[in-house]
Amino acid sequence: MKAYSLHALVSETGNLVLENLPFKAGAPVEVIITESHHHDPPTDRFPLWGTVIEYKDPFEPIAVEDWEALK
Repeated sequence: MKAYSLHALVSETGNLVLENLPFKAGAPVEVIITESHHHDPPTDRFPLWGTVIEYKDPFEPIAVEDWEALK
């Protein structure tokens, strides 16, 4: 048995229309519907693009007190 997955939205009237399915007309199919937990990607993939970045003391060690070997 071949499985085919797609994401669709239920209309306000409670109807679901499936179009362009990869099956021949008249082929028997089994339909199982589950709620999707698919998350839409964020609309802005790069939210910090073009923002100003400033480095204060870029060569200053960070978290020196967290390293036991340096004590």
